[in-house]
Amino acid sequence: MNKETILGVNVSVTSYEELKKCVEEDIKNNKKSFIVAINPEKILKAREEEKLKDLLNSADYQIPDGIGVVYASKLKKGKIKSRITGIDCMEMLCREANDKGYKIFLYGAKKDIIKEAKKRLEEKFENIKIVGAIDGYEKNNDKIIKEINKSKADIIFVALGSPKQENWILENKDKVCIKIFQGVGGSFDVISGNIKRAPIWMQKIGLEWLYRLIKEPKRIFRQIKLVKFLVLVLFKRNS
Repeated sequence: MNKETILGVNVSVTSYEELKKCVEEDIKNNKKSFIVAINPEKILKAREEEKLKDLLNSADYQIPDGIGVVYASKLKKGKIKSRITGIDCMEMLCREANDKGYKIFLYGAKKDIIKEAKKRLEEKFENIKIVGAIDGYEKNNDKIIKEINKSKADIIFVALGSPKQENWILENKDKVCIKIFQGVGGSFDVISGNIKRAPIWMQKIGLEWLYRLIKEPKRIFRQIKLVKFLVLVLFKRNS
């Protein structure tokens, strides 16, 4: 899979269909793969923290989560055409699991949130096999590893917040039976209905950030970072 580098961070040039095929091959070949969502905020933070940059670049697939990443690619005449959001990637993998019989494990978030997310996924995908779920407040990592291996799951979604979830994946991926690892941030909150996403039409034209800003005005400071990010990309291209 081709990748572009944006301010030192790798981003995969891919579509949902290509990513789906790669994941299918990885599971078939018993290959462990790590999916991380890349957005402007993470890239800016990675410029200041070498350890975070190394962590993000160590992933197998860095999906372009955030319209700012798409704009940055266009500014540098790259080939990233559209977003692949973390939650949409998760749902795509759930659909594949439903169709192909892959087993899923959920880890992270609050107990009531993960319970409701599991219930809703099972209602949406009638053949899905969610073989285990542990909330993010379980402190005994040995117990978590044991439960995951006992489940014989193929895919795990880790919702501990970034970069905690990515660090957990890197530290534990060789200890568990899992083939596909994805850090999903607040996706369990959305799936459970605790947080509402923007209308589909806003998602499609890249205005999900505006919906979230209207709902949470304090996010204006995060949007200012997006402007800084694009200025840095443009400056680097021109220099």
